Amino acid sequence: MEKILIVDGSNLLFQMFFGMPSRIYGRDGRAIHGTLGFVGALLKIIRRVSPTRVLAIFDGEHKNSRCELDPAYKANRPDYGAMSEAENPFSQLPDIFTALDFLGICHAETEDCEADDTITGYALALRGEMDVVISSFDSDFFQLIGEHVTVLRYRGDRTVLCDPAYIVEKFGISPEQYADFKSLVGDTADNIKGADMVGPKTAAQLLNAFGTLEGVIGNAERIARPSVRNSILANAERLRRNYRLIKLCGCESLPFAKDALAFHGAGLTTTQVLKGIGLM
Repeated sequence: MEKILIVDGSNLLFQMFFGMPSRIYGRDGRAIHGTLGFVGALLKIIRRVSPTRVLAIFDGEHKNSRCELDPAYKANRPDYGAMSEAENPFSQLPDIFTALDFLGICHAETEDCEADDTITGYALALRGEMDVVISSFDSDFFQLIGEHVTVLRYRGDRTVLCDPAYIVEKFGISPEQYADFKSLVGDTADNIKGADMVGPKTAAQLLNAFGTLEGVIGNAERIARPSVRNSILANAERLRRNYRLIKLCGCESLPFAKDALAFHGAGLTTTQVLKGIGLM
């Protein structure tokens, strides 16, 4: 079966920009540590996955519909537009796009949705035809994991490929329950507050007992612990809003046709790519 690697480009950029041990400069004096880290990580991921198709999706600069649902959504994120070029990971995007072009990898910035939604659109559309590997540290993608969808969390030698068994072992739930689970416990990274008194173990117990978030809310009176029961009843509408924020349904409009995503650039090194685009 064919295999597609879908890279959460913004996620990998942030990981590499802030994770590199020191600033690295190209031959023209510009900082390239984010680009170097991105390309190096991407090539290692490609060697590990051996995909026949590759795609990278980045978050564009536009209004976020989820913020209309909840103004607090991602309100804890810094304003990179107010930062200097040296502090702003997006300053290295042009070089990263050039490197992706050099590698023959299709890439796009979203125009009317989040990168998560575009990546989900591809995963849902292609999982019946090929194996789908999503490279990202965003745990929201856990809800997509299934027979033909896995999530790769790149950590160098400690890289993990997350499948259904990983979700069961780590959280005690199925991947299909992950959006319900995260709605209950919240997500500090996205500034989503869960239900008071409900941690990961309690959330898993509730979902194993009642199946879904709606099942938990609808059966709240049956919850034995008064503090948890009262929290679910008091926060029911917020939990439903959390679910709408977290649940990934996918964009209908996708930037590239499947046939445009074929990849033939295996074998290049990071140095060859950076020299090829004039950064070294």
